[in-house]
Amino acid sequence: MNTDPSETGAAGHDTPFDEWLRAAPTETTTYRADCERYSAFWRDGAVLLAELPDKPRRSDSEAAQATTILHRTRESRERFLAAHAAALYDALTDQGTRFVRLEDLVFAAADAMPGLTPARKTMAAEDRLPLAEKEGHEIDQGIVLAHMLADPRCGTHLCHAMLLPRAEAAEHAARFAKDGILELGAARLERHGKAVFLTATNPRFLNAEDSSTLALMETAVDVATLDADSTIAVLRGGKVEHAKYKDRHVFGAGINLTRLYRGEIPYLFYMERDLGYVNKLLRGVATPDAVPDEVNGRTVEKPWVAAVDTFAIGGHCQILLSVDYTIAGADAYMTLPARKEGIIPGAANLRLPRFVGDRVTRQAIQYERRLPCDSPEGRLICDEIVTPGEMDAAIARVVDGLTNSGPVSAVANRRALRVVQEPLDLFRRYFSVYAREQAYCHFSPALISNLERFWNAQSRKV
Repeated sequence: MNTDPSETGAAGHDTPFDEWLRAAPTETTTYRADCERYSAFWRDGAVLLAELPDKPRRSDSEAAQATTILHRTRESRERFLAAHAAALYDALTDQGTRFVRLEDLVFAAADAMPGLTPARKTMAAEDRLPLAEKEGHEIDQGIVLAHMLADPRCGTHLCHAMLLPRAEAAEHAARFAKDGILELGAARLERHGKAVFLTATNPRFLNAEDSSTLALMETAVDVATLDADSTIAVLRGGKVEHAKYKDRHVFGAGINLTRLYRGEIPYLFYMERDLGYVNKLLRGVATPDAVPDEVNGRTVEKPWVAAVDTFAIGGHCQILLSVDYTIAGADAYMTLPARKEGIIPGAANLRLPRFVGDRVTRQAIQYERRLPCDSPEGRLICDEIVTPGEMDAAIARVVDGLTNSGPVSAVANRRALRVVQEPLDLFRRYFSVYAREQAYCHFSPALISNLERFWNAQSRKV
């Protein structure tokens, strides 16, 4: 098969690639008819792509053809979804009567409409590759999620699905209710008096986040939030193994960049994290019968206190923008090294301006400005600065101070603040943009280059 775009129409006949390009659907009609036409176009494009050599072994012309195939199929996905995202969402959720988490939704879409998003078999092969060698099929997941979140009804329903407790939370909650302690590997829960303490425990990697920690941390947040015997929750990083910080508490080093470079953190990590784990810190845990909207619905929630020892980098700095009160060590600092990583720092673009203003936000995100916790800008994020040795006493004092008036007003004020600062509809619209843009960032050549230049990722060991 001739796969060189420069030889299109050679020897007086069209190549299969030419024929495929001409077959591209350029308009939309009914949902059913378009499902058939567009799916056929995507499947044929996948066949053409599969006939090319693996990404690292392609010639310039083969790489150009692959780029054209990916571009044309994504262009058509955007067109199809602009017309039919709501109909597709309804089909996948039985007209909104079932809640489907986004990590399951994208594969349900692949089953319902082959070619729209990568199937599990495709992703199983892709998952084995380092980031630089991946085809970037997950971008199609981002396109689908962007369109579903852009629709107010479907997007709200998807946000609701992501705020429900994880399936495994009920069993863990029962154990925690009985024992007052729960070990989940990357997360540990303990109840002391009125407070439940959630400790991140990934000591080898400075409590960094990756695919092995995400579900465990979200489950721990579910259990902590739903725990009936506590009225406040405290989030802190555990002690770490790194020689420089040996036996010190570290709030967290953000995403595990080495695993990101090795292709071990999928695109969906970002979406699951911010629509699930982090959003639950801000918004609480939903119930199936109530929309998690500040005006029309309700969640189960309690105040969260963050205790920042040593540093809060990247995703861990983002967490501070979602909690109610932050205590930080006088020697601690915060950074959002998004430029060096080449990705969007979660909801920081949405939330940080209301803490420090637009200019400092841009400097932190786009120019790597470091924010010492004990600085004028740092104190706009951190409520209290203490000497490192006083952190335990400070946590006890803050917990007592925030609970001595009972939990009702604390929860009521959380909701009242959210409705003017970040109502669910604003969150939904932000993450519609984020879903698409982060997908392209995740597979940008600039991300690989940045990780090699600034992190020396190719030489690091996991």
